[in-house]
Amino acid sequence: MEFQSAALCGLLLASISALIFFFAHLRFNNGISNKTNTDNMIKKKKIFIAGSRAAVNPPSENVQSNEPDVVIVGAGVAGAALAYTLAKDGRKVHVIERDLAEPERIVGELLQPGGYLKLIELGLEDSVNGIDAQQVFGYALYKDGKHTKLAYPLQNFDSHVSGRSFHNGRFIQRLRQMAASLSNVRLEQGTVTSIVEEDGTVKGVQYKTKNGQELTAYAPLTIVCDGGFSNLRRNLCKPQIDIPSCFVGLVLENCKLPFENHGHVVLADPSPILLYPISSTEIRCLVDIPGQKVPSVANGEMAHYLKTVVAPQVPPELHASFIAAIEKGNIKSTTNRTMPAAPRPTPGALLLGDAFNMRHPLTGGGMTVALADIVVLRDLLRPLANLKDADALCNYFESFYTLRKPVASTINTLAGALYKVFCASPDPARKEMREACFDYLSLGGLFSSGPVALLSGLNPRPLSLFCHFFAVAIYGVSRLLIPFPSPTRIWIGVRLITGAAGIIFPIIKAEGVRQMFFPATVPAYYRAPPMN
Repeated sequence: MEFQSAALCGLLLASISALIFFFAHLRFNNGISNKTNTDNMIKKKKIFIAGSRAAVNPPSENVQSNEPDVVIVGAGVAGAALAYTLAKDGRKVHVIERDLAEPERIVGELLQPGGYLKLIELGLEDSVNGIDAQQVFGYALYKDGKHTKLAYPLQNFDSHVSGRSFHNGRFIQRLRQMAASLSNVRLEQGTVTSIVEEDGTVKGVQYKTKNGQELTAYAPLTIVCDGGFSNLRRNLCKPQIDIPSCFVGLVLENCKLPFENHGHVVLADPSPILLYPISSTEIRCLVDIPGQKVPSVANGEMAHYLKTVVAPQVPPELHASFIAAIEKGNIKSTTNRTMPAAPRPTPGALLLGDAFNMRHPLTGGGMTVALADIVVLRDLLRPLANLKDADALCNYFESFYTLRKPVASTINTLAGALYKVFCASPDPARKEMREACFDYLSLGGLFSSGPVALLSGLNPRPLSLFCHFFAVAIYGVSRLLIPFPSPTRIWIGVRLITGAAGIIFPIIKAEGVRQMFFPATVPAYYRAPPMN
């Protein structure tokens, strides 16, 4: 029995050692892009364009006409950034936004370093200036009175490269201002009511102006970026929307986080609490509540829940400010939606941003995915001087769906898996997985920098994510079996492994196994435009 136990433990330790060797071989940190090349991964995967002497800023055929090259529905982060990007490349862009007033949201306030690098690549880094945005250098993770600090692996970057946290509305207004400052961008307030189609090809959109006038905007290309509550997505994709939880948001004023310039994640019961700065004097607190219903704010149930269930679990340094924020009464909530990207290819139209693809906002990856998608789309469209060939555009969009996968699938899968692992559970196997994840990240070195590089968008490699996730599971099993693997511990270990598989494999299936791990096998061809 002792020999069998020793052999089993030795086998597990050997497996862990092999995984560690594999991780080292992958060179997680060295795989991170340096400051002169922010996205080697996508650049290497880009399909070769024959005759790429096409101008970077192709002349628009519609410059002298009233018809734009592109109609963009929505001027949130994705829509405004896309409008600026396409206009800088010489396109004539018409943006229609339902409400141009500064939005008030409690999510979309943390931009990961990978997303900030995309801002730089798009020439939009000034959008985080003048809004009291705060630099973020990593996370502090809390569990049962213990804490560990996780730093972003930013050693190869200039000092200004980091995460950024801010008021979402201020950031969006800066993006809108930068887009509207370009002469070939028309930013209009209006409500898009429907997509205009002709013989299966999208020709534009119908919308109502601020004054109630009904108009039609025509363009060779229509891009829908109207957010997670899009009423147009059903025309362009197969929506499979899930609502795993809700966020309840508070603003803590005039206090300091235990770890300055870091996001804080509390592994609370029943689910995580997030804290991060959104200005020099304000800290955002997001309390996750599983399910689709939250206690009522109006009758005082929410305040009671926050004081009795949540307050005892926040870091002691923030307890008084947390209670003060509850007493102030400005409590907001929003549903957390997830939706895998399942496009329905439609000539003349494309979905982008949360209208196209959503993941749990626990890891703050939504803006990074949207900005990375814009970089891919920009690079694909640059050689095309003529956007009127709908069939050619469809071929380019096939490539877009493939090239976006490394970044999008890594961030989407990690967000979904981490949320399930971080939630409390009465199941002993799930408890062990949660404890193992915290202790694994606390080991430091490769064990923390690898997962954080994935989370931050600095290392968009699905295979690295897969290996790290199961390394955590194996680490948890080894702790159960050493030094004495009792039958109960062995059974919990088996359930831990099967539970880990039950968490990550459905997410990978939704993202697409082939698209995630074997993108080169996915048909994605497009024709180069004829050279003059």
